Amino acid sequence: MKQIVPNWLKKRAELTPNRIAIMFEDETYTFKQVFESAKKIAGQLTNFGLEKGSSAAVLISNHADSVMILYALQMLGVRTVILNNRLTSKELLWQLEDSKAEILLYENAFVEKISTIKNTYQHVVVEKEALFKEKIANAVLQEEYDLDDVTTIMYTSGTTGNPKGVLQTFGNHWWSATASALNLGLSDSERWLCAVPIFHISGYSILMRSLIYGMTIILHHSFKEKDAIEEILSNSVTMMSVVSTMLMKINDLLEVGQLPESFRGMLLGGGPAPLSLLEDCKRKGIPVYQSYGMTETASQFATLAPEYSIEKLGSAGKALFPNQIKIIDEAETELANGSEGEILVKGPNVTPGYLNREQETSKKMKNGWFHTGDIGYLDGDGFLYVLDRRSDLIISGGENIYPAEIESVLVSHEDVVEAGIVGMDHPSWGQVPAAFVVKKKESTISENDLKEYCMERLAKYKVPKLITFVEELPRNASRKLLRKDLREWLKRELT
Repeated sequence: MKQIVPNWLKKRAELTPNRIAIMFEDETYTFKQVFESAKKIAGQLTNFGLEKGSSAAVLISNHADSVMILYALQMLGVRTVILNNRLTSKELLWQLEDSKAEILLYENAFVEKISTIKNTYQHVVVEKEALFKEKIANAVLQEEYDLDDVTTIMYTSGTTGNPKGVLQTFGNHWWSATASALNLGLSDSERWLCAVPIFHISGYSILMRSLIYGMTIILHHSFKEKDAIEEILSNSVTMMSVVSTMLMKINDLLEVGQLPESFRGMLLGGGPAPLSLLEDCKRKGIPVYQSYGMTETASQFATLAPEYSIEKLGSAGKALFPNQIKIIDEAETELANGSEGEILVKGPNVTPGYLNREQETSKKMKNGWFHTGDIGYLDGDGFLYVLDRRSDLIISGGENIYPAEIESVLVSHEDVVEAGIVGMDHPSWGQVPAAFVVKKKESTISENDLKEYCMERLAKYKVPKLITFVEELPRNASRKLLRKDLREWLKRELT
């Protein structure tokens, strides 16, 4: 039997029409106003043939208009491919072609990237302001949502170098919001500060919570620590989503006891925070909820409450109420608490799979359990500790970076024989990529040459900050790259 819920935005506009939904810059929008605006945009989108079952890609930034567009696409029943606006034109084009999106909507800030994409992309490309000038047709809005239907697709990097489109259903977002509310609690006065990108699951999940909870979002175009603090102090913010670098910058500016009692916590994702930062946050009275989650789980899956932030340092907490976690060994036998192995997750907010990747999906999803590829353990009290995120993952300022993707770009250079990437510690970003490169013997290519080559093909945060030329890379008998040895090489390089 299908699980059906009413159209979230329409229902919310009926329940609490005059409650503030969004605060952006100097404007405020009630849920009724948001619904009417999204309904109008849905009518304009209809002119391009978009309807239930269609697919559309969006290249947008944090803006009230962007929220309305995303809501409009959801109400039409259109599968929305939400693109990371930090990617290069080449990376974006790959995702557009892989997803087979029928239309690309973008804002003028990304016109340079779009001009390159237009040369190859064979479908309709529409700029935001042009969309808003379209006539308003009669849109067929979805009165109900089937929780099994896919509503959004977000690409996440893969260990093979090619990203994968993560399918996210209405049910994934519904249960993610429900799990969060059961864990963090909820009140009518909730106001969530969103300074993380809404093209990430961390930001988009806030948009979904707003509709389901009837919660006010205070949306910032980008993160600036002074603006965030001022917002918390003057506008009754109760929650804020952050990564470690954001928390560090906020902590540096805050005084002891400066936060108001109405502020309930920082929801920390993108990797654990250092002990010194957590201790200082506790000293200053900054509540922090450490969490573990991924695009495949529609945001947080496990969360550590502030009272355990020091006692259980480094832990991501326990699985939220609808969720389960277990640890297995290479033989896929469940391990006892305290033993290290692969982290498996199960719950209604876990993705049904990857777009056009049936084989990859079958490898990851077995008997209802999703194999994260992350290594960790549960302690004696059932708290999760993540030791390696997808084995070789580099987390830089909350962004996930896979070495294989960078290596693939480097070896595509005609002067490069092979390349290996590892994470290098960075005081502000946590880690940044460092490269070891074997070049052709006759080559005179320099470190700067390769960095410029990468800049043309990768988002800036993925470009190696250090490139070291070596005679050969460490490999085992089966020619597998030994990253452990590379990390030792890096230590020697930096001393």
